[in-house]
Amino acid sequence: INSIERAGGLVNGDVVVVAQKVVSKAEGRLVSASTAEEREELIRSEARRIRRRRGELFIVETRQGFVCATAGIDRSNTPDEETVILLPVDPDASARELSRKIGSYFDIVNPPLIISDSFGRAWRTGTVDIAIGVAGFAPLIDLRGQHDWVGRELESTQVAVADELAAAAHLVMGKSDGIPGAIVRGASVERCHGVATDLVMPIDRDLFL
Repeated sequence: INSIERAGGLVNGDVVVVAQKVVSKAEGRLVSASTAEEREELIRSEARRIRRRRGELFIVETRQGFVCATAGIDRSNTPDEETVILLPVDPDASARELSRKIGSYFDIVNPPLIISDSFGRAWRTGTVDIAIGVAGFAPLIDLRGQHDWVGRELESTQVAVADELAAAAHLVMGKSDGIPGAIVRGASVERCHGVATDLVMPIDRDLFL
């Protein structure tokens, strides 16, 4: 809240983006894992299922439903080399609570809020910040049934607006700049009760399961 005030405050329509590590640290999701064996045990405990493995690299489906490397467990920005950070237990619930507290302070009902984290992507090199927790807006814009500019009906187009906003916020937050959050102003979002798990590909549509 102090950081938002220093940035000029919050106005209705702003989207708040908060880095996952800040949330995880606040929720006590720091664990000591000094050996490869301990880290593997942690990965397995945080995973709903192991999708792929190559040496020490695990691609897993986490308890939250995300498919990512090492169950989202990370050693960057930790107090020491033995400490790792786990994902929040329920990022959507964390986002709702943050939205409620920030909204109460700035007198805005359920301001849109994203908890973001850096994920790799199939077929692409490099990481991009995505939304792992969402509150106060719809993370997907469903354009199915609408028409493109030449009049063709859109049959499958859904836009992951929460991921787009998370990636945009990361441009100012950076990976190593120590900026734990950002405000996105001027974005058009549908205000409603949304959850980031809506962004997860259903298993029956996952061609790589």
